[in-house]
Amino acid sequence: MPGDTADEPDVPVVPTHGSPVDSESDGPPRALLIAALLIAVVAVGTVLAIAATRRHPTAPVAIAAVPAPGAMTSECQALLATLPGSLGNLPRAETAEPTPAGSAAWRGDGEPVILRCGLDRPAEFVVGTPIQMVDDVGWFRIDDSDTRRSTWVSVDRPVYIALTLPADSGPTPIQTMSEVIARTMPAIPIRPGQPA
Repeated sequence: MPGDTADEPDVPVVPTHGSPVDSESDGPPRALLIAALLIAVVAVGTVLAIAATRRHPTAPVAIAAVPAPGAMTSECQALLATLPGSLGNLPRAETAEPTPAGSAAWRGDGEPVILRCGLDRPAEFVVGTPIQMVDDVGWFRIDDSDTRRSTWVSVDRPVYIALTLPADSGPTPIQTMSEVIARTMPAIPIRPGQPA
C-alpha cells in the first residue's frame, strides 16, 4: 500500500565523512567538554588568586643596639607590655635576635618603625630646642637625610623613648605611640642639656 512504511525493509543510515551524525558520535559529548573546560578555568583562577594574595614571609627586623640604660626600668617594661599590635596599617614585626632590651618594631611592605625605650638623652636635645606636642606628649625630632628616616624622642617622660620612622610612614605611628605613652607614663618637666 502506498505510503505504508511497514512493508519497506529497514535501511541503515550510513554516515558519510563530515556529516552531522559523524560529529555527534565521535569523542565525548559536548556538555562534558564544556564542563571540563569550566573546571580547568576555575582551577587556574583559584591558583592565581591564592598566589596573588599570599604574603611572602619577611625576615625579622634587625634592631641595632644603642646605649639604653633605662631599658629595664619599670616604666619601659610597662610600656612594652602595652604596645599595640599595629601602628595604623603596620603590624608588629618579629625582631632578629639578639633584640636589644626595651625595643620593638612594626613593619608593612617597606622600612620598619622601630621603638627604643630607656635611651640616654640625645646630645642634640639642648636648651632652646623646639619641642613638638603630639597628643600631650612632647617630642624632639632628629632627621637623618642620608637614610630618609626621622627619630622622634619623647622628652617629657621619666625615660627617653625613641620612635624611628621611615619618611613615608605618615602621622599614625607617632600619634598611636603618643596615646600609649600618655596612658602608660606620667609627664614630667623636660630635661634638656646645655648648649655647647
